[in-house]
Order: sequence, then C-alpha cells, then structure tokens
Amino acid sequence: MIFDELVQRGLVKQTTNTEKIRDLLNNQKVTFYIGFDPTANSLHVGHLLQLVTARRLVRAGHRAILLIGDATAAIGDPTGKSEMRKMLSEREIGSNALDIEDQLKKLVPGAFVITNGTWFKHSTNMSFLEALREFGPHFSVNNMLRADSVKSRMENGLSFLEFSYMLLQAIDFFKLTDFLNINCQLQIGGDDQWSNILAGIDLVHKKKGQEVFGLTLPLLTNSAGQKMGKTERGTVWLDANKTSPFEFFQFWRNIPDDKVQECTNFFTDEFPNSLIESSFDINHHKKKLAFEVTKLVHGEEAAAQALKQAEALFRDQDASVMEATPIADSVHVLDLMMRCGFARSRTDARNLINGRGVSINNEVLTDPTIIVTKEKFGNELVVRKGKKHFCRLLIEDKCQDPNS
Repeated sequence: MIFDELVQRGLVKQTTNTEKIRDLLNNQKVTFYIGFDPTANSLHVGHLLQLVTARRLVRAGHRAILLIGDATAAIGDPTGKSEMRKMLSEREIGSNALDIEDQLKKLVPGAFVITNGTWFKHSTNMSFLEALREFGPHFSVNNMLRADSVKSRMENGLSFLEFSYMLLQAIDFFKLTDFLNINCQLQIGGDDQWSNILAGIDLVHKKKGQEVFGLTLPLLTNSAGQKMGKTERGTVWLDANKTSPFEFFQFWRNIPDDKVQECTNFFTDEFPNSLIESSFDINHHKKKLAFEVTKLVHGEEAAAQALKQAEALFRDQDASVMEATPIADSVHVLDLMMRCGFARSRTDARNLINGRGVSINNEVLTDPTIIVTKEKFGNELVVRKGKKHFCRLLIEDKCQDPNS
C-alpha cells in the first residue's frame, strides 16, 4: 500500500482529497506528474525528495511524467524568492533542459520526460492573446493575490511576468490531463508549490468538469527550519562535475543528528522509523545514509569510493585521498578561502585568517594579504579549516581560476 508507506515515511504534507488519493495510489494505477524548471544545468538536493518519491511510485506500478519547464523557466517561479530571478536566454534554458533530461531519465527509470514548451512554444503554440482569451477568464486575481508565493513578494515588488507563472503552471496540468491520452490525474510537488497546484486543479475543474488531485511533499529543512541544500561551498548539486561524489557524501554525512531518522525515512528503503526504536551509533547511521543516497545519485562504485575517502580523511587526516581542484597560480589568499568554500566574502576570509583558523600545508596563516603562488607553497596545496574541513588544490600555470 504505497500511499500508506508514504504517510509512514512522513512524505505526505498536504493533499486535496486524502481518501481518493489513497484509493488511487493503493488500489489503482494512476498517472502523476512532477515539474522541474531548468534554471540551472543540474538539479540539486532540494529536488531529490521529489525524485525518490517518483521512483517509489513507479516501482508500485504508477506512471510518472517528469515535466521540464523550459517555458516556465523563461518567466521564473517567484515562490520562495525575495527578488526576481535572473532572466535566462532561450539558449541557456534549452541547454539546461537537455542536461536535466539526462538526470531525470537516470534517476527515475521508466518515467516519461517531456517539456512544457511542447504546448507553449512548438506544435500547439498559443499566442498571448489566445492564451488570455482561453484561460484568463478562469483565474481570479483576488485568489492569486492570496497565494503565499505572491503575498510574500508584494512588499518587495512582484512583476507581472512572475505573477503570470501560476497561470502557466496551471495550464501544464490542464494540458497533461489529455495530452497523448495520458490522462494525468495527480500533480506532486514540494509544499511551497501548494498554491500553484491548487490553481491547476481549479482550472481543470472549470474547463473540463474533471476532478484531479494534488499532493505535496515536505521541504528538506535543517533543525532551524531552513531549507537544506547548501553548504559553505554553496549548492549541493546532483551533477558530479558540480558537486563531487565525495562532497555529496560529506553533505549527508554532516547533517544534524536530529535529521538522521527523517532523512533515512525519506531517502532509503529502511523500514520507517526503524532507528528510533533501538539505541544506535549516530555516526554509523550517518555514514550508512550518506552511502545510500550517494549510491542512488552517483552509483555504487562512486559511493564506495567516497566512503573510502571519507574514512581515510578522518582516520588519518590525510587529504591526499581527496581529488585535487585545479587553480591558477598567484591567487590572493582571501579569494582562495572563498574558492575553497571556507568563506562567503573577503571580510569573512580575513576574519578567519586573523583568528588563526586556517592553514595551508600545515602552516597556520596569519597574513590576510599574501598571494598564494607555486613558488611559495609548491604546486599542491592542502587548505584546512578547523579539524574537519579540507580542500586540496593543484596550481596549474595555465589554469584559469573562475573566481579570480
């Protein structure tokens, strides 16, 4: 009974009709969809809960549509943003969409992947006037203004472009209810998408008199209730070229103790709440969780290598097991601290060095004005912050440091 398992695992946050959704998922075969906007060339850990849930549902016999929002990405979802997103070019969006398509097919085998440009930009292209006439009458501005994603932006200013995002996402659901006879009945998304999901359900009801459903998943948060997915080094991506399997492993290895059970429920096949009922070594289960999630995203071989690196690093404090990141020669030490992810700004980096909190090749740094060169430090650097944070760098004469 897959719906009951999702509830047990804490994966069901809100539903539009719990009993009907329970019946659909437990006793019938349903087509559901989840949307992903290609605002970058990779998904990140914030998307992982949706992907794992899709895998579970496919495994239970349901059909997954993974919708890449190449059209909606041109507008930008205002949800959770304090200001307007950076506008992307059509070329950037198209390139990102292709990269994300590869990730989706790998992470959710058997899913049907499609772009919403299919109806907004291609064979069934709608003009702006046609879209307004067909769909505009079914949207209440008063209702749209009550949406959390809109209300939270009213004080800082919300452009009409972003305001229209809800309408476009609603049209996605409407189109998928009969596109290629798919008969999509359920939209799944993060809990911050609740208002957008309701808009789609309402549009389908008004245009077709058809009942469709919505289910939201909890957001992955830390102990303070803030979204998880960033570290000192920045966003934790699912692309190994943007976040290495070792760094990815370390993200899960270092989650707060009080999140281990929840993340085990969310991302592994362990029986729900199995850790609560027995005394356990928290570090053992963190490593196990990190291994399983890394295996899911990067494969078993990469997960095993990441585990081996992590154990060697913290047993022997030998950073040679880490992959070296190439940098240019003659980098200012403050920029180097930011390159390693140890500081968010030059001021942070200066304070870190003044507090004697960082070393290069076991030499404590005290001068925040030095230039790091191959002549002074050699071509290989091990930068260390505190006891647990390491960064291995390789100075290459012709390497162009992206942060220089």
